Parts: sequence; structure tokens; C-alpha cells
Amino acid sequence: MFNNSSKILFTAMMIIGTLITVTANSWLGAWMGLEINLLSFIPLMSDSNNLKSTEASLKYFLTQALASTVLLFSVILLMLKNNMNYEISNSFISMIITSTLLLKSGSAPFHFWFPNLMDGLTWMNALLLMTWQKIAPLMLISYLNTKNILLISVILSVIVGAIGGLNQTSLRKLMAYSSINHLGWMLSALMLNESVWLIYFLFYSLLSFTLIFMFNIFKLFHLNQLFSWYSCNKILKFVLFTNFLSLGGLPPFLGFLPKWIVIQQLTFCNQYFQLLILLVTTLITLFFYLRMCYSAFMLNYYEIVWMNNSQVNNFTLNLFMLLSFFSIFGLIFISMFFAMF
Repeated sequence: MFNNSSKILFTAMMIIGTLITVTANSWLGAWMGLEINLLSFIPLMSDSNNLKSTEASLKYFLTQALASTVLLFSVILLMLKNNMNYEISNSFISMIITSTLLLKSGSAPFHFWFPNLMDGLTWMNALLLMTWQKIAPLMLISYLNTKNILLISVILSVIVGAIGGLNQTSLRKLMAYSSINHLGWMLSALMLNESVWLIYFLFYSLLSFTLIFMFNIFKLFHLNQLFSWYSCNKILKFVLFTNFLSLGGLPPFLGFLPKWIVIQQLTFCNQYFQLLILLVTTLITLFFYLRMCYSAFMLNYYEIVWMNNSQVNNFTLNLFMLLSFFSIFGLIFISMFFAMF
């Protein structure tokens, strides 16, 4: 990714843009940070080796520019209301602002651009889009008190994320729908407590990084590559699919911990209907992860010779194994730590 100095510059600007948004004390400052972040991420998306990257960057620019325009419009409305006593209800303005931020983060029902865009990105850019690019919009959503529209978005996000991933053969689209589903959980956590969504986001980022790190090393983009991949090293294959189950939130693994916290908080607040929908849709996502694991281990694919000879250094594999160790055994160690103290 950092093959030239311009990439480093734009990455630094993207980080600065997010930090400006998070630390801004006015809506105009937050909008400015979002724009810096957007205009820095677009050059990072362009890749001469990937024909779809130009199309992806144009799609991203158009959707984000639309969201930014509506956000600026609603901020101006808010200023008119406060300074000139215009007769506009606060809830209406908050609803527009929340909608634009949901469009920026890619949650349903404004998710239409997200899976198609992910299909045209490299794995590292896809990781940035799934994790870093969500920080600023989610932080701004946490400042607003619009629980009704957030509840609708939560229910739609988890349903779209679960059902959309069922029929996918592209791993990038699969990760996009998984991200939409997790975004529903994050918005649920956001409605309860800011610290809960931050914990969920950090765990989700770690698990996504572990998987995408491996996909990037072995250049895996489609399901059939997973099936015929690395049959000579069954342990590596097994660890990769265990990470998938951890991302889905299967109980003995680390991915269950943030979901456990959200489930507990929702139970305390008596949000049983919302909790039921979240749990049912998570079971659907787990179903298609498990189906992938079964297919990859049960199908008797012939091993392709050149796939065995892929040169991967020991440091990279050791780093992946270390991350996977946290992902697989993290919950057990955290439980032991809390039991001791």
C-alpha cells in the first residue's frame, strides 16, 4: 500500500480528517473533517493493477458527496433555526443528519453502494473502508438523539447483512455484507452506551484485520480459491476458518465477547424484540460461515501445484498465527482474568 510517498501523505490526511471530525466542537468543523477524509481516501483507492478501482472511486465519491451536501444543508438549517428563529423542528433536522451519516457509514437502508464498491477494492483499502471510515460517522451519530430512525436502521442492517451474504461467491462482497450486519450491532451498542460501541468496534477491527491480512497475503478473492487453497497445510486452513467463525460470533471464540456485552446491555434495557432480531440474523450469518467451512474441508479438490509454491515469509505467517491465537483463545483468557480479580 505504501509503495510511494503520495500514499503515505493521503493516509496521514485521511487520519487527520477523521481526528478533526471526532474533536470538532461545531457541525461545520465536523463536516470539514469528513470532507478531508473523503478527498484523502479517493486517491488511495486508485490502483493501476485493478481495473475496477476507477469505477469504485467514482461510486464512492458520488455517494459521499451526496451525503456531504445533504449534511451541509441540514447544518445550515440548524444554524438558521438557532440564530434566526426559523420554524423548523429539531427532530426533523436530526433525522436528516442521521440519515446522511448512515449513508456515509454504509448501513441499511442506505447500503446500496457498499457491496459493489468493496468488489472493486484491494484488500487493504477494503479493510480501511470497513473499519477506519466508519469511526467519524458513528461518532457523529452518537451526538444525536434519534433512536427511532436508528432502530429502523439496526433492524434493516442486520437483516440485509444476513440475507445478502447467503448467495455470495466473492469474498469481498461477503465481507461487505458481514460488515453491514456488524454495523447493525454497532448501532445497537451506540443507542445504549458510547463505551459499548467502542469496545465492539475495536474487537470487530481486530477480527477483520486478521482475516483480511491472510486474504491479502495469499491473494484470495473468491470462494472457490478457499476450497482449493493450501491443502498441504491443513492447520493454516483450519485456523483461517476458525477466524471466520470468530467473526460470526460463535461462543468459544473472541468474536462472541462484544456480542455478549451488547446482549447483556440490551437485556438490562428490556429491548427484547431488538435482541431477538439481532440474534436470529447472527445465526443466519453463522450458517453461511459454517457452510463455507464445511465445503472447504469436505470437498475433495485437487491441489494446484503453483499454489503450494507461493512464497510467504515466516514473519508474516507467525504474525497471522499470533493474531489468530488472540481471536480463538481470547475469550477464554479474558474470562480467566476476570475470574481471578
